Amino acid sequence: MKAIEVRKFGAPEVMELVEKPALLPGPDEVVVQVAAIGVNPVETYIRAGTYPMLPELPYTPGGNVAGTIASCGPEVTRWQKGDRVYSVATVSGGYAEMALCKADQVFRLPANISFAQGAAIGVPAATAWRALFIRGRGKVGERLLIHGASGSVGQAAVQLARDAGMSVYGTAGSDRGCSLVEKLGAQAVSHNQPGYEDKLLEASSGAGFDLILEMLANKNLEKDLHLLARRGRVVIIGSRGRIEIDPRLTMGKETEIRGLAVFNATPEETNQTHSALASAMERGVLVPGISREMALAEAPMAHQLVMNDGNCGKIVLLP
Repeated sequence: MKAIEVRKFGAPEVMELVEKPALLPGPDEVVVQVAAIGVNPVETYIRAGTYPMLPELPYTPGGNVAGTIASCGPEVTRWQKGDRVYSVATVSGGYAEMALCKADQVFRLPANISFAQGAAIGVPAATAWRALFIRGRGKVGERLLIHGASGSVGQAAVQLARDAGMSVYGTAGSDRGCSLVEKLGAQAVSHNQPGYEDKLLEASSGAGFDLILEMLANKNLEKDLHLLARRGRVVIIGSRGRIEIDPRLTMGKETEIRGLAVFNATPEETNQTHSALASAMERGVLVPGISREMALAEAPMAHQLVMNDGNCGKIVLLP
């Protein structure tokens, strides 16, 4: 089978397309015939060698695939050949024609969701759900700001939050992004516009936001603290560096800063999350947006593009 392999950490070009042996499932494993692969920013940090936890070399990147079950280990009773699934992680790596997964690393993909859309569920949609309802404790009627709402996590968060009865506001970096956020049902403001914070406060009638989902904390965190309502929460989903803030900004309104990594979810939280996502997909509430589809051999270019601003949806590799 064809797969991407990384033999040394470094620039995107260290990813090479190679031939690897066919995969055989262990007792509690399944092999997925991959139809689409989701590209996530975290995979670029791992490939570069800058992530806190690194795999042994060589390795195949990726954890989010969608496709059909090709074979099952003898202890697997939940799945059978031909089942449509998406993965939250893999054993063998996802940038390949086939992926080996533990049986509990894959979840059913509803028939109304394409494989490309399914590749945007495992990390982006699960991150959105965890940020909104587990780490963020979002409730009906609360005012939500999604800082970076046009990306794959942000789009899922808009859809899920509106379904939960929250008042949703979002920022994006382009007119196209703002238009997309508005089509999803949120009020949108460009975060590249001078004084955009004032526009957001005005949109919230000066009350601020009960919950903020933050995709670029190293740039926006202190602004978020000004935008929070009393006892509001910021959930940090993404950050690309350090930031200096005044801790006193959290004191007067007793606000909270909470970190998130979807990989820290307990088994109970994971099952809760993906049960809710399945319901949202089946009801047509959660419809992942796809920014671009690329060939597996174009993985180095995909790693460059996923770190650029203006990706209005998921970048997907097709094996």
